[in-house]
Amino acid sequence: MIKIKGMDLILQRNAAWIVDNFCLLASYLWHTLWTVLSCGRKKGIPAPGNAQVIKEKSQFSETETKEKKPPDSTDGDLQQSQSCSQKEEVDKLNQENSKRESSVLLEVDPPTFHTEESEKKEESLSLESHYEYRRNSFQESFTPEKKQEEDAVDDACQKLTVQGIESESPADEEKKEHQVPEDALEEPQKEKENEGEENADKSVKGAEEPPAPSQKEDKAEQSHDEEVSDGRCKSCEKDDTPTPPAPFDHRIVSAKRVGISNYYNVNEDEILGGGRFGQVHKCEEKATGLKLAAKIIKAQGPKQKDEVKNEINVMNQLNHVNLIQLYDAFESKNDIVLVMEYVEGGELFDRIIDENYNLTEMDTISFIKQICKGIQYMHQMYILHLDLKPENILCVNREANQIKIIDFGLARRYKPREKLRVNFGTPEFLAPEVVNYEFVSFPTDMWSLGVIAYMLLTGLSPFLGDDDNETLNNILACNWDFEDEEFRDVSDEAKDFISKLLIKEKCWRLSATAALKHPWLTDHKLHFRLQKKAKGVCVSQAPLVQ
Repeated sequence: MIKIKGMDLILQRNAAWIVDNFCLLASYLWHTLWTVLSCGRKKGIPAPGNAQVIKEKSQFSETETKEKKPPDSTDGDLQQSQSCSQKEEVDKLNQENSKRESSVLLEVDPPTFHTEESEKKEESLSLESHYEYRRNSFQESFTPEKKQEEDAVDDACQKLTVQGIESESPADEEKKEHQVPEDALEEPQKEKENEGEENADKSVKGAEEPPAPSQKEDKAEQSHDEEVSDGRCKSCEKDDTPTPPAPFDHRIVSAKRVGISNYYNVNEDEILGGGRFGQVHKCEEKATGLKLAAKIIKAQGPKQKDEVKNEINVMNQLNHVNLIQLYDAFESKNDIVLVMEYVEGGELFDRIIDENYNLTEMDTISFIKQICKGIQYMHQMYILHLDLKPENILCVNREANQIKIIDFGLARRYKPREKLRVNFGTPEFLAPEVVNYEFVSFPTDMWSLGVIAYMLLTGLSPFLGDDDNETLNNILACNWDFEDEEFRDVSDEAKDFISKLLIKEKCWRLSATAALKHPWLTDHKLHFRLQKKAKGVCVSQAPLVQ
């Protein structure tokens, strides 16, 4: 009974406190309303309920007189006296309510409010812990929610990548510094933060495609980048000779439905290469005597022909000295023939496996620099190669280190708003996102470039296993290192270059433009030391810093 009475007493006090507060609020509102009304009367504004003023206003409108009647002095005195009396009453009510409120606050037990706040805090802490538990459980399990989260991360990565590519126009390259610092990927988190900050500072061009560099700009850039310093020997100059362009102007080609023999003499006995698509033969144009290469692709069904026509469309958009050029095309019932620029140096893969060929680190630098320039151009045209490997890189001749990228059969046009997945390629050169059937982008080609650089420097394939499954597992685990004996004489700059490309998270890989400005490809002092190490002392002093 005592507890019940105590509870009743507390409830009564709370009810009294609520009533008093309500009365206080009502009195305050009434006081405010009355003040507004009284001020309106003083300014001559008619207030609601004032019959005298309303009557005068109606009489004024009906008679449409131009002179206003003076307000009655007796009415004003009555209104002032009424407002004063009302003010006094309101003041008294306010004082009484404030006294009651203070007394109620003193009587009410303070710990009651403290316990309510503590209960809220405990409830919020329990909710936070429950949310943390759910979040951890989602991270540990493969659920649709996790897939959505991965898609969101991939979208953010895609935006960063596209922003970086859009900012890589040739005009911007001359004005801006390298967007990724030299030591950016020593810690992956630093690289991610730096790219985020620099991408935020750059102006985004939207969905518009960046302007493609012209052939003249590429030649000028190449001649500038590969300018030979006075301190270098003549035997080193062959590595910096610009790659020659195709012996014909860039053409827009469509497949002709006539026989190739009407225009070209195809030498079926001289096979230049072959693969899954068919064979490449040497040929000669009858009208001009121009030496070319005829790629004969077996394509019987509509799907196969569409794939070949996709390759034609891609090559029509590519005009760069380090990309093989298309000259003509012919379509028949069972095959499609692509007539292309002819180079006689053989595949880059042949130089890797040739034990008689001394492939130095300087040779590798020359090759990688040209491959980067070709990839950079393709990415600026929003085209992914997706099948980069030494077999798809041809040497212009057998003496100089000049190359051209070939085989655009698997190339795809990249559309930022459309998420592209592919399930093809050569296993040991596939990027992790291809193996996982995730979205591909420009960094997918850069992974393959890292594998090529690794192979050129050591002759070893970093992820090659006993079978394709083991190779793919090595790629997914990103299982590679520099512990082989072949890396003993490789420069630290070369290792750093590879380390910034063979990264599982594609957002953190170097772009083609960033790779071209890496110290391994640009440091002339390093190049001098490598030349001196490979060929002995051939210069009297190191070249001046350019």
